[in-house]
Amino acid sequence: MKVLVTGATGFIGRQVVTQLREAGFEVRMASRQPKKLDPASDAVLLPDFDAPASAFQALMLDITHVVHCAALNNDRKASEADFLAANATLTAQLARAAASRTSGRFIYLSSIRAVAGAGFSGTISEATPPNPQCAYGRSKRDGEVRMLEAYASRPADATALRLPPVYGEGMKGNLAYLLRLGGMPVSLPLPAAVFSGVRSLMSCEAAARTAVYLLSRPQSLRPAYVACDLPPLQVSAIIRAFRDGYGYSLKLSKVPAGLVRAALTLIGKGKAWGAMTATQICDPSLLVSEGWAPRTDILELLTELARRTKSGAAQPR
Repeated sequence: MKVLVTGATGFIGRQVVTQLREAGFEVRMASRQPKKLDPASDAVLLPDFDAPASAFQALMLDITHVVHCAALNNDRKASEADFLAANATLTAQLARAAASRTSGRFIYLSSIRAVAGAGFSGTISEATPPNPQCAYGRSKRDGEVRMLEAYASRPADATALRLPPVYGEGMKGNLAYLLRLGGMPVSLPLPAAVFSGVRSLMSCEAAARTAVYLLSRPQSLRPAYVACDLPPLQVSAIIRAFRDGYGYSLKLSKVPAGLVRAALTLIGKGKAWGAMTATQICDPSLLVSEGWAPRTDILELLTELARRTKSGAAQPR
């Protein structure tokens, strides 16, 4: 069986390729930059979102399954139209081609942002009503809908894997910022109120392993799955793990929450308060009930990531 992996040079895509090969699958890698890949490998150019349907159908020659990792995220310059093109229209093109030309499964790496915004506090599961709050989240949700429409005649073969923030070498966004904060050599007291939120996270390796698991398991697929490592962590614990990896201590001050919130509001960062203090806990019970096992060594993995970053073995982007 051969698996098409889009975004094969990306953060999670590289891990998916590695784990598929270790599991005995043949792999075709589709990337915007196929020249980065081994010339001897089966590597092809990923068509643009507006390419003709025939270009996507050509990708499916001899393909059994698709893992769609390619996405636009963490780009503050991108417009709503840019996100929709990359995350929804491209997904629809791939899903239609795969549904008509392959016999296997389509795994779409989505995000919890497809159902909840950064300021949402609560538990996120497959039953959470979709209510995306940003251009990225809306585009991922639209991608989910279009994928399921393409597979309407065989819904058990397609699913959206909704991921929380993913950590690992090459991560971007807020987790990369927290890693840089953890690596500051000075030991300034940080306001505990700002870092009181609780978050579910997932390692890049675990996200890739879950995608491979969904390809391999015998049961039919549900329309969506929520996955994460366990347990969820307070943001201050994430920073502490990073600082442990760098060899620094963490000091938290008891500045009143109201004072911090007022200061952020005064400088036009009021929305940041909600995002930083929100508690977003993912519930992977559905996956667990179907035989999947989450990673539970999250603190050790975060500490090791910081240790490798400090030594130069890993570089956050």
